Amino acid sequence: MAAYKGHRMNPDKFEKGQIKLYIFVIPLVLITGLPIIFILFHAFKPMEELFAFPPKFITTHPTLDNFRNLFKASRSAGIPLSKYVFNSLLITLVVVVSSIIISSGCAYALSKLKFRGRKTLFKINQLALMFVPVAVMIPRYLVVEKFGLVDTYWSQILPLIPLPVALFLLKQFIDEVPDELIEAAYMDGATELHIFAKIVIPLSRPALATAAILVFQQVWTNLEASNYYINDESLKTLAFYMNTLTGASSNTVSGQGIAAAASLLMFLPNLILFCILQRHVMNTMAHSGIK
Repeated sequence: MAAYKGHRMNPDKFEKGQIKLYIFVIPLVLITGLPIIFILFHAFKPMEELFAFPPKFITTHPTLDNFRNLFKASRSAGIPLSKYVFNSLLITLVVVVSSIIISSGCAYALSKLKFRGRKTLFKINQLALMFVPVAVMIPRYLVVEKFGLVDTYWSQILPLIPLPVALFLLKQFIDEVPDELIEAAYMDGATELHIFAKIVIPLSRPALATAAILVFQQVWTNLEASNYYINDESLKTLAFYMNTLTGASSNTVSGQGIAAAASLLMFLPNLILFCILQRHVMNTMAHSGIK
């Protein structure tokens, strides 16, 4: 027992044996974390630091001029910035909620229900993982145009709800839910909807959180819908507007600062969402109550 306590996998205090873990983990943390730190500081750099050579990683004289120039440029547009923000928030919220509900329901059906063709359907979903958005751009536009969805919010919502990677992730996670648990619920008289809502969903929170992040990232930064399906400027998203604004001013000196500020504003929601959901993302099936 003493030997076991001396070599615990997760000791309460620092041990010399952990040094090799720090040697391996710290470089990985720096590689993944430094780009985030750079984005945060880059948006607050004054002009002389934006064009400094060699480039400065951390600004020494932070300023808000880049954000002032960004909002000043946005006020010159015919559509207020708040309208683009509203469009993005509305579209993102509807797509994330709809995609998670539909993907989790389909994942439960493919994982736990027995019906003809379920393996074929799952293979079709796996096949869809190989297609990049450009490959389906033309047929997707034809479908949107055929149903008369051009210049509507639905053209920016419906094509983004199906996310094959979210369905794949949720299905693989729900596979780990013991069949005995579901069979016991059946014996107690529970319906499929009750089992799905009261058993499967609570146990799948880590996968649901991860899928929500993936869907959010896809929708929040999406340019395709506003580019191809929307002609009405008042229906376009913040991502499209920021891309247009920074693209138009990128050849100017002040435009570099505007682009840096816009990049930070588009990145922050992703960072905030991950910080909120990281506890669920890191959870395992053991933490979900399955022994």
